Amino acid sequence: MPPATGGGLAESELRPRRGRCGPQAARAAGRDVAAEAAARSPKRPPLGSRRFEAAGRWALLALVTLLSFATRFHRLAEPPHICWDETHFGKMGSYYINRTFFFDVHPPLGKMLIGLAGYLSGYDGTFLFQKPGDKYEHHSYMGMRGFCAFLGSWLVPFAYLTVLDLSKSLSAALLTAALLTFDTGCLTLSQYILLDPILMFFIMAAMLSMVKYNSCANRPFSAPWWFWLSLTGVSLAGALGVKFVGLFIILQVGLNTIADLWYLFGDLSLSLVTVGKHLTARVLCLIVLPLALYTATFAVHFMVLSKSGPGDGFFSSAFQARLSGNNLHNASIPEHLAYGSVITVKNLRMAIGYLHSHRHLYPEGIGARQQQVTTYLHKDYNNLWIIKKHNTNSDPLDPSFPVEFVRHGDIIRLEHKETSRNLHSHYHEAPLTRKHYQVTGYGINGTGDSNDFWRIEVVNRKFGNRIKVLRSRIRLIHLVTGCVLGSSGKVLPKWGWEQLEVTCTPYLKETLNSIWNVEDHINPKLPNISLNVLQPSFPEILLESHMVMIRGNSGLKPKDNEFTSKPWHWPINYQGLRFSGINDTDFRVYLLGNPVVWWLNLLSIALYLLSGSIIAIAIQRGAQLPAEVAGLSQVLLRGGGQVLLGWTLHYFPFFLMGRVLYFHHYFPAMLFSSMLTGILWDTVLRLCAWGLASWPLARGIHVVGILSLLLGTAYSFYLFHPLAYGMVGPLAQDPQSPMAGLRWLDSWDF
Repeated sequence: MPPATGGGLAESELRPRRGRCGPQAARAAGRDVAAEAAARSPKRPPLGSRRFEAAGRWALLALVTLLSFATRFHRLAEPPHICWDETHFGKMGSYYINRTFFFDVHPPLGKMLIGLAGYLSGYDGTFLFQKPGDKYEHHSYMGMRGFCAFLGSWLVPFAYLTVLDLSKSLSAALLTAALLTFDTGCLTLSQYILLDPILMFFIMAAMLSMVKYNSCANRPFSAPWWFWLSLTGVSLAGALGVKFVGLFIILQVGLNTIADLWYLFGDLSLSLVTVGKHLTARVLCLIVLPLALYTATFAVHFMVLSKSGPGDGFFSSAFQARLSGNNLHNASIPEHLAYGSVITVKNLRMAIGYLHSHRHLYPEGIGARQQQVTTYLHKDYNNLWIIKKHNTNSDPLDPSFPVEFVRHGDIIRLEHKETSRNLHSHYHEAPLTRKHYQVTGYGINGTGDSNDFWRIEVVNRKFGNRIKVLRSRIRLIHLVTGCVLGSSGKVLPKWGWEQLEVTCTPYLKETLNSIWNVEDHINPKLPNISLNVLQPSFPEILLESHMVMIRGNSGLKPKDNEFTSKPWHWPINYQGLRFSGINDTDFRVYLLGNPVVWWLNLLSIALYLLSGSIIAIAIQRGAQLPAEVAGLSQVLLRGGGQVLLGWTLHYFPFFLMGRVLYFHHYFPAMLFSSMLTGILWDTVLRLCAWGLASWPLARGIHVVGILSLLLGTAYSFYLFHPLAYGMVGPLAQDPQSPMAGLRWLDSWDF
């Protein structure tokens, strides 16, 4: 099937496709287009009428846009405190203003734009964004909220124009616009400092641009064609630059482009040179341009965030050396490891962190009840260890003792500087990883037992070689059990402060989990060398940041008592999400889709699959359809199929994800389901009107049907709008609450 380009006029067919039966195919396409055009508009209206119609279309678009902006900006300042994930993305905007490096599992574009909006609107980056409910007080937050609301407001006109181009029907586009305008969920997500409205803006911009450049298929290489093709690439870069979910719209554009190129390749009226030009244009605009822009966002990200911050520990020692304020920046430290040195030991697997201990003990029933040893991603005094000989307690820093370097193959003891307990392992099972041994802190003032002894080895080095700070990749092998010190990467429960598990694995397979390097190194008896030579290149930084983000995404697991949801919950609007407030004295905002809109969308998907299958089978069997029915069928199959593909690509991949999921992840898919609803019901009502043409009131069926859907959607918004704009007073469980009769599902918690 060729890519969907328009609705009834099937504009991709305006470009003659001549294969082996080229003339026949061209004539058939011409007959289809002519028949459909005749059915749609029997007579060409006069010039004045066309101008009036065009003015009406622009006026309707302006009305749709104005209504979208009005609903999104209404009561934007309320509540004047942090709501839900504003605590994360507002804080990250502050980091950009303060140029402080941080780590997030998403690419940087969305947070950069939030930070820029805050900076331009007078926000100084001093608000702490500590937790939901904290009042903004004198801090300027409206610029950041207003920016997100501005982008969220464009979703409605973008969807309107996309459906108008796919269906050539104003009523279908208007119904789609109403569904999105009056959806309380889309409204709520657009009013706060979040990545979601920014992501959905770029997704819808890419979809609209793709449809527009497809509609210019009969004018390839014209200025509008180049404009929409380039804008598609820019939008793809924007979507991926906000969240990795942008890959789904990239996949949709990619499938559309492959189908388009395949049909161009089969058009024998085109020379291979022309086909090559088409291929080159798409490679440049849909691959090279997005990659260049995406890479540029990271270049700006790393250039702006030049100061050390809370995200340092997620990255390698060489990466940290480029951040001003980090103890490795422009630092000079001793090059070779010696006994008596105070060191930090960092795991080489990204986002694992530093070998760490603290005074808390493992709880009863978790191996031996000794001091916990974990890995921790942030700089901390509890990451410091003193390296000592295994068989003596003498102080190697005593001036009377000569410097003795640590060498590959030495047997050592690591004493925790803050608690004076030794790094220790034994045959007790690790807390989370079966068949691995527990690692603890043991002993008093450095005095323990033989289970504190470790052999230090440098990967791919000979025995006797000195160990270099930062550069040497080392393993620590437990002398008694023969196991290797490593980190499983699993997050410990609250008793372990949600830090990462350290184990001693009896499986000696060499992995990054069991390889470490010495990062900080303090020894007053040794000369220092500069670390400037370690700073990585931009490609190395770019690769490392993506590895860290991917690992961070896969490691996102639900925390205790955290409110999460499953993908099958989302289309049925099974559960909402509290944005603000929990009791009758709070200003409460609750993220929940307008149930009338969402359940209509769900019904529309089922009805589309049924009706689309019937029509496709009938066409495949050679059924002779009347011109009007054939045109409407093409709208349904091509336009509806395109948005159904978008819904599928933005929804079903979440079933394969192992990370924690939330209700708001469904909203990009919801945009596509709303567009499908608009196309489907407009087409179905037109088919009903055509089928009942002999009845006196048949022509009114379409008008009455569309008006009923529009009014029903608007009225449902009137009922449920307090969910988005805020509720005060009794909870819905209370019969006195104005929302009491609207709690249609027990799982809704407002």
